[in-house]
Amino acid sequence: MVLKSTTSTNHTVYQISGTNTSRSLPDWVARKRRKDLKNDAEYSSRIELLQDFEFSEASNKIKVSPDGAYAMATGTYKPQIHVYDFAELSLKFARHTDAENVDFIILSDDWTKSVHLQNDRSIELHAQGGIHTRTRIPKFGRAISYRKSNCDLYVGASGNEVYRLNLDQGRFMSPFELGTDITGCNCLDINPAHELLGFGLENNTVQFWDPRSRSRLLQLSMEASEGGLGDSSMGIGGGITSLKFNDDGLSMAVGTSTGEIVLYDLRSPNPLLRKEQGYGLPVNNLIWINGLERDGSDSTTRVLSADKKIAKIWDAEGGKPFTSFEPSVDINDVAHIPETGMFFLANEGMPLHTYFIPSLGPAPSWCSFIENVTEELEEAPVTSVYDNYKFVTKKELAALGLGHLLGTNVVRSYMHGYFIDIRLYEQAKLISNPFAYQEHREREIRKKIDKERESRIRTSSKLAVKVNKSLAEKLAKTAEKQAKKAVREARMKAKAKAIEGAADADADDNEVDSDAEVVPKTPAAATAGKPSDLLDSRFKSVFEDDDFEVDENTVEFQQLNPTRPTKNAMLSNSKLSLSDDEELYGQAESDEDQ
Repeated sequence: MVLKSTTSTNHTVYQISGTNTSRSLPDWVARKRRKDLKNDAEYSSRIELLQDFEFSEASNKIKVSPDGAYAMATGTYKPQIHVYDFAELSLKFARHTDAENVDFIILSDDWTKSVHLQNDRSIELHAQGGIHTRTRIPKFGRAISYRKSNCDLYVGASGNEVYRLNLDQGRFMSPFELGTDITGCNCLDINPAHELLGFGLENNTVQFWDPRSRSRLLQLSMEASEGGLGDSSMGIGGGITSLKFNDDGLSMAVGTSTGEIVLYDLRSPNPLLRKEQGYGLPVNNLIWINGLERDGSDSTTRVLSADKKIAKIWDAEGGKPFTSFEPSVDINDVAHIPETGMFFLANEGMPLHTYFIPSLGPAPSWCSFIENVTEELEEAPVTSVYDNYKFVTKKELAALGLGHLLGTNVVRSYMHGYFIDIRLYEQAKLISNPFAYQEHREREIRKKIDKERESRIRTSSKLAVKVNKSLAEKLAKTAEKQAKKAVREARMKAKAKAIEGAADADADDNEVDSDAEVVPKTPAAATAGKPSDLLDSRFKSVFEDDDFEVDENTVEFQQLNPTRPTKNAMLSNSKLSLSDDEELYGQAESDEDQ
């Protein structure tokens, strides 16, 4: 078995199931090709957390039941509903419908009661035995929400009304009229604390309604931010695309059609935080993630925001990125199992995706074994480093003339910038700076000319270096001083041995001769056979390449060398040190002759 994993900001994300993880085959195909599949490493290493966790073409929506024991998903083709039993780790049943699903809500604690909004303007109520009843609304619906206290079902549609269907009385109630200038309600949500209604509209506003008085309380206008909301967000499906209240009753997250997420406190009209998703695509999902940390520290409130390209998790306070996961297919919906680190993704591919983040929460009780074997099944962590990509900021991307590629597969959003293919970057840079090749050619010609000059002209300097001559002289003087010091120590040691062995003349002569053979006579002999720092191939570029030249006039260099002597002082000091060394060297020779 093999688990795909990615690491971002020191948090590992495991992909349990989905595209590019394993290949699943029908049972009848597996039985027929049993001999061929026996040696198939990819098939034998497959992982199926939930059997038949896929659709024939694509999946639209997925939700987890309130009791956490079931998952319901809708998909196509043909339009159908799948219910998965976590206790059995398999598909419980599949039910076909007449139209494709737009949104649905699970009414009961388990899967037995649900209401589905279809794309043919119909609303279907399903029970345990099948479809219970069906009704229609005047205009095409976009989102639904359910208020349990009075059994009202709210339906946002493409008009200026939010329809109310009371499931207890079995009839439509008077709709909420949003205004004559409203062209559609894209999303809606009910505050779990005080049941305040929030409607996200196409004109970049959010309206708050009191369900008790059935009147509008406030209309919040989303101010256009730099590079954010603008005229491009208007129109069908534009404006506010997602809305979600937190369980504390005070926090609210709003997603726009331009990929911007705004956090609000209901007590203030000013936003707490603005965050860009990165691709400029509509934000489809917003999920508040509350809970204690795995290490037992204080709880941190996080937000999951997802468009069709990537799902990001970040801190609600400050917007610090936590982690992200980016499948190879477009994302349609995201479901989170509460108090765990597991997520389900409905997407445009056949299999539904399952992601597990151990640092965010434990594994669900029905698959607790996943948490114990993730590290064992991990094939090789794939880091978020792009070897063949170039990281650029949004400003650099616009300077290269590639700003129109935002939102495509060519540009990958990452942290505060984007990754683009290195070949595309080089071509765009060449187009934006057509003289780059000419400048490079002139540098190469200048290098060849300098090399030929050095081969013809003989300099009196002992150090044949191009750049960093002061550093080379410093290293050479240090090596020379160390060599002279080694010579002096060796001669003093030989003299001491000669004095101690004066009693035995023959032994003394032998010891002195043997020592004399080992002790070098000159500093050059002391360093013979030892690789010099200047000749070491590892540091050869420091004295040859202009890119490694040390600028001694910079502030950083002066701070690191505050007491650097002048050139004349260095010359005088070097002469004094040489005279001292020569004097000591002469004294040692005179003592040896005596």
